[in-house]
Parts: sequence; C-alpha cells; structure tokens
Amino acid sequence: MTDMPNDAAKTPSHGPSRRDFLRTAGLAAGGAVVGAGANAASPDPLITEVQPYASFLGEGVDATPYGMPIHFEDHVVRRNVEWLTADPISSINFTPIHALDGTITPQGCAFERHHSGAIEMSKDEYRLMITGLVERPLVFTFGDLMRLPRVTRVHFCECAANSGMEWGGAQLNGAQFTHGMIHNMEYTGVTLRTLLDEAGVKPEGSWIYVEGHDASSNGRSIPMEKALDDCMIAFSANGEALRMEHGYPVRLVVPGWEGNLWVKWLRRIGVHDGPMESREETSKYTDLMPDGRARKWTWAMHAKSVVTSPSPQMPIGHGPGPMVITGLAWSGLGKIARVDVSLDGGVNWQTARLGTEPGDKAVTRFYLDHDWDGQPMYLQSRAIDETGYVQPSKEQLRAIRGLNSIYHNNGIQTWYVNESGEAENVEVS
Repeated sequence: MTDMPNDAAKTPSHGPSRRDFLRTAGLAAGGAVVGAGANAASPDPLITEVQPYASFLGEGVDATPYGMPIHFEDHVVRRNVEWLTADPISSINFTPIHALDGTITPQGCAFERHHSGAIEMSKDEYRLMITGLVERPLVFTFGDLMRLPRVTRVHFCECAANSGMEWGGAQLNGAQFTHGMIHNMEYTGVTLRTLLDEAGVKPEGSWIYVEGHDASSNGRSIPMEKALDDCMIAFSANGEALRMEHGYPVRLVVPGWEGNLWVKWLRRIGVHDGPMESREETSKYTDLMPDGRARKWTWAMHAKSVVTSPSPQMPIGHGPGPMVITGLAWSGLGKIARVDVSLDGGVNWQTARLGTEPGDKAVTRFYLDHDWDGQPMYLQSRAIDETGYVQPSKEQLRAIRGLNSIYHNNGIQTWYVNESGEAENVEVS
C-alpha cells in the first residue's frame, strides 16, 4: 500500500493552456518549429529537407497480400507472464490495451486463454451436436450454420481472473498485465436461440451444457434463460474468420458473462434439467469467501474500468502541458452510462468524455483532456453502468470477499504518476 501525501489532494495549478499549446504548435506549419518546446531559430530538417522515403518508390500493391502492422508497431503484441502457469499450453496471455485506441481489439493482439492449447480444425471437419432434452437431436456442419439467419454484434470477452493477482495488493506493473485479459470484437454468427428452436427444447429443459472439441473438453453449464436471450454461435470476428486461437471455425459468445463460458471450437450443446456441476464450475470459477464457502454461478462481469494512458507502459513523455488521459470501461450488465476520473486518488472526481455511443455489454473508450502541471498524480477511473451500478474500490470488495479470491476483481485501479511522467501500480489508503 502507498500512503497518499497530503498535498496530492490539492487542486493542481494549470500549466500551459491548450490555447497556448496550439498557438505555439501552429508555428510548425510554417516550418519554424515542431511542438511547444522547439527553438524557433532551428529549422526542423524533417520539414525543410527531402527525406529518403520521398526520394524513391515504395512497395507495390502485391507486396503484402494480407496486411500486417508496420514494424514500428512491433511492440504492440500479446505478452504472457511465464511464472503465472506451469506451461504455456494451459495458460493465458494479455491484450496490449495500453497501446490501443478506440474500442475494437484487433484479433491478432486479443488475449488467449487455453486449457490444452489451440487446435487446428478445418471447416469441413467441424460438427456441432445438440442433444439431451430436445425433440430433434441435431448435428450441424459448418455449411449448415452458414445457411441460417445471421446477426452481427459487438461484445467484450473478459476472463473471470482478469485483475485476479491484484486481490492482495499491487502486483503487476502495467495495464496490459493487470487488466489485459479482455478483448472487444465485432462478432457475426447465428443466435443460439435459432439452433435451440430448430432442435425443439422440451419443457423440462432448463439448462444447457456446452463443451469444445479440444483435448481439455472444457465444459460449462448455462441457464436456458441466458441461452435464449443473447448468446451467439460465432464464426467471424471483426469482419473475418475467427483466428485459430479464438476458436476457429466456431465459438460460443456469451455477452457480459465470464470468458470461460465462451467455449471455443464448440462441439456439443446438451439440454438438461439442471447444471452439470463440472470441474470448471465447482473447483474452478467460483468465488472463495472469507468463511471458506465458495460462491457459485457468479457469471456476470460487473462494471469495470482502467486508465490505459498514462500507465506504467505508457508514461508521459512530453512534460507539463496539455495531455489526454484515456482508458476503457465496460459492464456485463448493459451499457456504460458514465466514467469518472480522479487525479488525486479518489478525493475529487471529474466526468470523462465518452469516445463513442456506449454499446450493450461492450467496451467504451473514455477521454479526459487535461493540462498537467508536472506534479504527481494518483490516477483512477470509476465506471457507472445503466443499471446504476458503481464500480467499487478495492477496499469495498475486500470487505465482502476477503483476500482469497481470484475471480471477478472489478476494483478501482490506481496509477501513481511521478514528476517525470513515469507511472507505477499502487494502492492508496
């Protein structure tokens, strides 16, 4: 825990105004300076001299049949924490949320969670069974799914263990590692209701059990009410086929609920009169309470947010003056209604600007335009969703859940930003 100094809560004096910044930067249009701190007497050669890239021909249209990010961005990648699991086969990696903007996560850097490794299965090999308490047990090929009515929706997928290592205190230094078990993508597929209607669910069918084709046979129980509400059988993400690591050719989408339910390489949907009480919903993915009991069926991912810049992996590099504080907010209960940002560890709050119209069970980008005076900041964000739910502090969570939990940590995150603009994962008291 880091105690907040007494002067951290004072209202900061403003540095150079945004108007001053724009006026100074405007001189650059005449080739005199670049940025607010340049010497007007020193012409910038990047403007006044012809550069090599303007002196020869570039690549042709056939150089890269499938476009990839330019090498200047090769640091924007998924990363794992080697000591977190025994091996990378049954493990997880983290989305570089600190280095992304907007709300849609590119598939190539969206986090992965595997229980027995990612498998390679073709569309021709794919089969999906619906069995159990149905009038017509069915088997669908990939081609069968493509003939059914489709929908396209944007939703986040968050691992229940996202931020799990922070229960006992500040642990990992970076938004990618504290909050990066999440991605937000546009999915296209068939509603689960469509398939269940085809099979004809019997009146006593009140739950489904879903499992995948991979060696782990990862399976979870889902109440029929949720299955018929907004679940999808997805075969595309962000306009293209699912990547192998995200369940190609078909995965389940369970909007707003923990990622372990989003079974990849979906193999079977069993209709039953109760939950199966599988390993993944008894010994795992339950919330251990202070009295030793394990709380089950806590599927929804409640309102959560994090400042992604500045943060430990995205320090302030320009010194005092105008800057943009930005981050992500989401809720498994619906849409984000508001995001507040604090510069002083939660003493005072300002309402952030939302970058887009919030989507249902989707990530929302927020921005706070700020004139930094170069003094230390204790940055926090707090999400409020359309139900009125307010993201809690870590102290509020621990008062109910204790210190032995792993899953569903949606406590408010604090970054300490020092005078040099470097950020660190801390807790305030």
